[in-house]
Amino acid sequence: MFGSGTYQGGENFSLRDVLQQGRALNLRERTALFGSVLDSLALGGRNLYRREVQTAADREVLVADPASGQITPLLMFGSNNYLGLANHPYVKTQVRRAVATYGVGVGGPPLLNGYTSLHRKLEERLAVLKHAEDAMLFSTGYGANVGLVTGLAGPKDFVLYDEYSHASFCDGIKMAGARALRFRHNDVARLERMLERFAPSAERDTFVGVEGVYSMDGDAAPLDKIVPVCHRHGALVVLDDAHGTGVMGPTGSGTAEHFGVEGSVDVTMGTFSKAFGVVGGFVCASKPIIDYLRFFARSYMFSASLPPIVVAAVLAGLDVTEQEPGLLRALRSNVAYATRGLRGLGFEVDPAAAIIVLRVPEDMDIRRAAGRFHDAGIFVNSIEYPAVPLHEQRFRISIMATHTTADIDRLLAVVKDIWADRSLRVADENLAA
Repeated sequence: MFGSGTYQGGENFSLRDVLQQGRALNLRERTALFGSVLDSLALGGRNLYRREVQTAADREVLVADPASGQITPLLMFGSNNYLGLANHPYVKTQVRRAVATYGVGVGGPPLLNGYTSLHRKLEERLAVLKHAEDAMLFSTGYGANVGLVTGLAGPKDFVLYDEYSHASFCDGIKMAGARALRFRHNDVARLERMLERFAPSAERDTFVGVEGVYSMDGDAAPLDKIVPVCHRHGALVVLDDAHGTGVMGPTGSGTAEHFGVEGSVDVTMGTFSKAFGVVGGFVCASKPIIDYLRFFARSYMFSASLPPIVVAAVLAGLDVTEQEPGLLRALRSNVAYATRGLRGLGFEVDPAAAIIVLRVPEDMDIRRAAGRFHDAGIFVNSIEYPAVPLHEQRFRISIMATHTTADIDRLLAVVKDIWADRSLRVADENLAA
C-alpha cells in the first residue's frame, strides 16, 4: 500500500479520510496519506492555503499564484486588519523610532529582562481601554488564552464555555484539568440552568468563557444578558474579545462597551493580530488577578517578551484610533454597505462587527469556488471541514475601513457570479465523497 512516502490512490482521498483512517495508522502512514491529499490538491490547482502575499497588508495586495507563480493583484477580503493599521503611515513612523531606541527584540521573558517602558505604557493604556485595573502582555493570543485559563482554573473548578469558543481557550481548559462543561452557542437560558447546578463554593470557582465576536460566525455574545446572569450566581466572566477590540462599541473599546457592561467583565483577553494588524495578546483584569497571573501563567513566564517594535506598533495604533475616529466610522459604513449588497443577493447576513459569513450550499464544491474567487481577483478565506462540519462550510469575508465602495461592488459581483454558476455544483451521489 505504501511506497516511497506516498499513499497509492491518494487522489481519491480527502482530509476527512485522513481524520477517519488516520486513527488506525502509524505516524509514517498518516503523513504519507496526508501528503498524497496535498499532492492531489496541488495538481488540481485547488490548494489555496499559504498563498504568498508580496506586498504590505492593505485593501489590495500582490499575491503569487499557487499554480503558475505569476504575481497577481487581489482585493484583500481575508485579513483581520480591520482598521488598516498594519500599513498606516503613523504606525510605521513610530515603529521606526522604536527600532532606533530599543532595537528589534529583548531576548528574554517579561519577568526578567523582557520588560521595557514601552511594555509598561501599553499595559496601562490597555487597562484604560478595557476599563480594568491592570493588564499584561503575551507573545501570542493563543498564549494569552492558555495562560489565563491554566493560571486561574484548576481540577476542582468548573469552566462553562460556549460551544463556539476558540481552540486556544479549549486547549487551556484541557491543560488546566478543570471540569469543563459546554453550552449551546449564545444560549443564556441554558447557561443559567448550568450555573444553578455548578455554582461556585468556598472550595471551588466557576468560570464562564465567551467570545465578544465569534470569528467563524461573525455574531456577538449577548453580554448584557450573560454578565448579569454570571454575577448573580457568583461566576467569573472570561471574555475573549479578539475580534471586538478596536471594532465594537462607540469608541472601539470592545464588545463590553457595545453592550454597556464595560468595567463589569472579570477577565478580558484580546489580541493584537486583528484590529492592530500585528501579533500578540493581552489580558485585563483586577490588579490582584494580573499580579497573580504574572507568576502563574506559564505561557507568560516561560515565553520571550513581545519585541518593542510590536509594542510600539500597538501603541501607535491606539493613538490612531483616538485621533482618527473616522476610521471606525468608515469600517462600519463599509460593513453596512456590504451587508445591504449581500442581502440584495438573497444572503441572510447580520454581522455584529467586521466579519461576514457566506455559508456554502451543500452541493457546491468549495475548493473550486475558492479558486474562482482567486481567479476573479478576490482574496477570501474558505473555511472547510474539519474546521467546521461538512454542512456548515463557508467563506469568511473580512471588511476593512480602507476598502472602497468600488472594491465592495466588485466583491458582490463575483459572489453573484459564483453562486449562479451551476458548474460549481456537484452531483448528489458525490456529496459525501
